[in-house]
Amino acid sequence: MTEIPEHALHARFLRGLAASPGRPAFRADTGTMTYEALHEQALAWAGALLASPAGPPRAVGVLAEKGRTSYAGLLAALYAGAAAVPLAPDFPVVRTRRMLAAAGVSAVIADRAGLAALEAADPEAADVRTGVEAAHLDVPVLTGDGGAAGRFPVVPVRARDALGAPRPVAPGDLAHMLFTSGSTGRPKGVPITHASTHHYFSLLDARYDFGPEDVFSQTFGLNFDCAMFDLFCAWGAGASVHTVPVRAYTDLPAFLAERGTSVWFSTPSAIALVRRMGGLAPAAMPSLRWSLFAGEALRCADAADWQGAASRSTVENLYGPTELTVTVTGHRWSPRLSPALAVNGHVPIGRVHEGHDHLLLGPDGAPSEAAGAAGPAGVAGAEGELCVTGPQMTAGYLDPADDEGRFLRYEGRTWYRTGDRVRRLTDGELVYLGRLDAQVQVQGWRVELAEVDDAVRACDGVEDAVTVTRPAGGGGLELVVFYTGAPASPVVLAGQLRRVLPEGMLPRAFRHVESFPLNANRKIDRSLLAATAGTPRGPGGP
Repeated sequence: MTEIPEHALHARFLRGLAASPGRPAFRADTGTMTYEALHEQALAWAGALLASPAGPPRAVGVLAEKGRTSYAGLLAALYAGAAAVPLAPDFPVVRTRRMLAAAGVSAVIADRAGLAALEAADPEAADVRTGVEAAHLDVPVLTGDGGAAGRFPVVPVRARDALGAPRPVAPGDLAHMLFTSGSTGRPKGVPITHASTHHYFSLLDARYDFGPEDVFSQTFGLNFDCAMFDLFCAWGAGASVHTVPVRAYTDLPAFLAERGTSVWFSTPSAIALVRRMGGLAPAAMPSLRWSLFAGEALRCADAADWQGAASRSTVENLYGPTELTVTVTGHRWSPRLSPALAVNGHVPIGRVHEGHDHLLLGPDGAPSEAAGAAGPAGVAGAEGELCVTGPQMTAGYLDPADDEGRFLRYEGRTWYRTGDRVRRLTDGELVYLGRLDAQVQVQGWRVELAEVDDAVRACDGVEDAVTVTRPAGGGGLELVVFYTGAPASPVVLAGQLRRVLPEGMLPRAFRHVESFPLNANRKIDRSLLAATAGTPRGPGGP
């Protein structure tokens, strides 16, 4: 077998294969596969991609629900030496088309749901706003069940084409590409290299004691970067990943006990849901060893309640934008110490990872003294926009035009501007204070309010739109849209938005106004709109 360098992301799966060849690599509603079986499937599909008449792909779209097709497809793309581009079958076709084009995808691996999503595109249509034509979807498709690919060219899977071993990759080669909400009204592509993932997972190996006996939850969709944590932490340890269906939340303790789940990772919003279902009784989840949360601010009250229910587990609050490779800080919850460090009731996000430096931009835009990960350099108590540089940082977006305003040159280095305001504590840990701009976290989704504004403006009869947030039941935020133009039914507006926005980005309420209020600077007074957005309605609300 060809030796695969350890910097390759898929080398982690090969490590798990060596440790647990006959054990389950994953368990989903659609079935279970061992490491050996998943490896052989990925080799067969990688060989098919390389033997395709279209030629070796640079980027492979993986458009499938969590299961055999998505997991084998992700590995097949990596085995073929291509960048994996995980996509969601339930995303609007227009959005999927934009991402396929932006990533330069030249082959797609799809299950039935993914193929249906591709087929839903009108072959004669074009996205007038972006100039992306449906022709970009005329790519060869490898179907997970080996069936027909509809109107798309088929990538045949033949035994003679199967690879004997994954292809080698260089540290600077792309491992995967993920997309975030974009202020320009279109998603922004974030390329992540094998070198970045290698640094990241090497740090996690030192931080955690994951082993072959562990069972990881997978609550995140594969297009969410935290899913990479679940998969490659588990596979690097020879452990198993189990998907968590929605029905499991009705009695999560029973589900975790039946699966023997030992590692939980989700957004903090899950805590409120489990609480409502009565799942946070003391010691209700004894199988958990690790409980990890990211994607939103974690409240101390939620961390304490979860810790009480998962009394044998260590609880951590993780933070990081996609541009910094999944997560780049971490705080280990202490019932005795953490509440005293909290700001506005939120758990600290911790120190930046080893090998990285950070600085804070003040209100005047001037950088503070750079602080390293190893110590609390810089001024304790200082606040500002968090900027980070180091090996986990992406070199830039797929479209260089998106780089403007997101990267900073300082002291001869490039820093990523997170757009998050933080406070530096005396021990060097950081506390999240909020967003500087109009980007918010809604149930784990990173949402640019400008993107929602843009989508609403395209609705029939709408002249202008402003999106704000309000508190959601159980913590977190939800979106409220104020719009001018012709009054419309919220159901009609939501129906139109579903064609271009994922479910997690849909507003929860729509308010028609004759005109927007203006502040002293004659700008739209967003703070006043947010103040009048009101409190969330009950389950019967819009």
